Amino acid sequence: MRQLYGKLERLLDYTFADALLLEQALTHRSAGRSNNERLEFLGDAILGGVVAAELYRRYPGATEGRLSRLRANLVRRESLAGIAQQLDLGQYLRLGAGERKSGGYQRDSILSDTVEALLGAIFLDSDFAACQRCILRLFAARLDALADVASLKDAKTRLQEYLQSRQQPLPEYTVKEVSGEAHAQYFKVECAVSGLGLSAGRGQGSSRRQAEQNAAEDMLARLDAG
Repeated sequence: MRQLYGKLERLLDYTFADALLLEQALTHRSAGRSNNERLEFLGDAILGGVVAAELYRRYPGATEGRLSRLRANLVRRESLAGIAQQLDLGQYLRLGAGERKSGGYQRDSILSDTVEALLGAIFLDSDFAACQRCILRLFAARLDALADVASLKDAKTRLQEYLQSRQQPLPEYTVKEVSGEAHAQYFKVECAVSGLGLSAGRGQGSSRRQAEQNAAEDMLARLDAG
């Protein structure tokens, strides 16, 4: 088991004393009763607290609203899924047959939940300080790259504000394709703005909301307004 998870532990810069705890953190509920849901609950709480404390330290003059917004940007599903991809978590996930077949190893919701479960497992395997160090390492680049709070608005909001400031029509979002099973659908969306002479922005994702956000981001890039 140690050999199986050795690369992951190196990327985490943490070696588990209890390898079974690590295995549980990587086990989705579809794979059995001994899964990572409780660890996810614990890790989510610790992550939120550590990130909040770090933002409080870094931004002594920031308001509560700004700090909340920065934290939400850092711990959102897409951010955690990005960390999961850096750790190559998909190859370690223990999934039930149905989830494996539907591509659960690359689904943002499962990947982000697993990151939180890993943090909960590290806390139980050691202590809060070790878990805090791991979180700050994993989030170091994201913490250093935090943009001004205004740019943390989601892409749909930024696109709408950009168009309104120029008295342009609001964007229209159209679902062009939906694929996959009912519980694991994948959406392709186009974002069009009439009168601009630009082709539609395109986006895709595991939810309609995510696909629309990606389409808006693509349109902002076409407008050079991102």
